[in-house]
Amino acid sequence: MVWNMNISYDYYRVFYYTAKFQSVTKAAEFLMSNQPNVSRVIKSLEHSLGCELFMRSHKGVKLTPEGEALFAHVRIAVEHIETGEQEVRQMRSIQTGVVSIAVSEVALRCLLLPVLKQFRSTYPKIQIRISNHSTPQALEALENGFADLAVVTTPSTHSSKTEVIRLRDVQECAVCGQAFLEQISSPLSFSDLCHFPLIALNSQTATRRFYEDLFASYGLELCPDLEAATSDQILPMVRSNLGIGFVPSDFLDDSAESSGVNRLPLKDPIPVRSIFLAKNRDFPLSLAGKELEQMILQSAG
Repeated sequence: MVWNMNISYDYYRVFYYTAKFQSVTKAAEFLMSNQPNVSRVIKSLEHSLGCELFMRSHKGVKLTPEGEALFAHVRIAVEHIETGEQEVRQMRSIQTGVVSIAVSEVALRCLLLPVLKQFRSTYPKIQIRISNHSTPQALEALENGFADLAVVTTPSTHSSKTEVIRLRDVQECAVCGQAFLEQISSPLSFSDLCHFPLIALNSQTATRRFYEDLFASYGLELCPDLEAATSDQILPMVRSNLGIGFVPSDFLDDSAESSGVNRLPLKDPIPVRSIFLAKNRDFPLSLAGKELEQMILQSAG
């Protein structure tokens, strides 16, 4: 349909409700107006379009053939607009909506899980889309608009359009199985570690880059004997005495999961890493996204 740009949308809205109720009086009541105003708008619309839209009688109004043709299009437009308005109002009241968050595995386990539980309990009708990424992948998803927020770990590289907020530090530790522990009588240096089979994450992760830089600071090259796809795979490998690995201390809080895994004493401590929240300056957050952001910030306290 070709819309006359000189005709106000309000005129079509009045036309829609008059046709829907088949009554000028009922339309006026619904629109919180009065009968003379509604009649005036209908007359003005008919004049602009050059045809009569309603047949009047003491029982009310009925659409003319021209009015029927117009109503078929106006009905779709008005109902779509009002549906959109309703969705926006619902989102503003944080009753419905979707929040997408890209998260690294360490950030998920060490900080985000209890936050998501709280958010889900508070706003059960809001859908949370979680994508588990490495830090570089999560930041790329954020910068491309595929995620509203990202919660990831250092080291990281991000563009100027990404705003980052440090949430908390994570202390990692070296771990080994019982067979390796029996071979070790004193704290090890990083040079000593190179004489043992090492387990590390793949080269596409921020964690791998962190340990490569750490070993390099001692003039060493990290050459893992086994590569794990996720941090969750490291503890089972360590428990099976396949090598020495590195995990956040938080991973050892679960006694069942860390059974058979031992902290390995080191001469030099592993530097702390940071979990941080990132958001894209070019994409404003919805109210639901802002609420989740606030919960994440509060959890880091």
